[in-house]
Amino acid sequence: MKQGLLIDMDGVIYSGEQLIEGADKFIKHLIDNDIPFAFMTNNSQRTSLEVVRKLKRLGITVETKHVYTSAMATGKFLGDQSPNGTAFVLGEGGLLTSLHENGITLVDSDPEFVVLGEGRNFTLEMVQRAVDMILAGAKFITTNRDPSPKKPGWNNLGIAATTAMIEEATGRKAFVTGKPSPVMMRSARKFLGLETAETTVIGDTMETDIQGGVQMGYKTILVLSGISSKDQLSHYAFKPDMIASSVDKIVFPLKWWQ
Repeated sequence: MKQGLLIDMDGVIYSGEQLIEGADKFIKHLIDNDIPFAFMTNNSQRTSLEVVRKLKRLGITVETKHVYTSAMATGKFLGDQSPNGTAFVLGEGGLLTSLHENGITLVDSDPEFVVLGEGRNFTLEMVQRAVDMILAGAKFITTNRDPSPKKPGWNNLGIAATTAMIEEATGRKAFVTGKPSPVMMRSARKFLGLETAETTVIGDTMETDIQGGVQMGYKTILVLSGISSKDQLSHYAFKPDMIASSVDKIVFPLKWWQ
């Protein structure tokens, strides 16, 4: 039976702009052994090509076929839900590109959807317009609910904060397409051409990667090179199938691949 991996990026492969030790060797092993994999990231700002270029700068050479973003999941979802639909977007390149590729027309008035992604280039005036559109009947979609890391100098508020602001102003809850939503977890698996029993998720965050994988029936591996720590695991009603200090400590073949 074919087996493949959906791999989170920040906290698993790199931390900010620093490669996590051994991550390059881990990815090389996957490529050399023809193990299907895709980097599965909630960040909707970058296109898949921009992700490939960032990884290249860090010493990892992959192709766009190895990248699946929340922007891609959002574009596919909206294209399936509303072919030739319209959207007002608070977001940047990756999200705009994906919506366009899936037949969604970007508009400045009377949209069917208001779509929120990461970004630093939209203003409070644009947020107010989005609020008015939602109050007028537009459906509210957000690419993820990743929180702020709450660190001084961090260059991103965290999309959860912006989402909460719009929800408070409209009284409408956003529909979330990114991890741990089944929308992204399922479409990422299909992007790799895998079945449920063939899919393993590797991540550093219990609330997104591991929770999403558990809910979909995938096997899961928690790495401790990012956000989560072992002493936090008792806080959750679910658990990963495996825990590793970092990806370079994962031994193949995995026990459930045998």
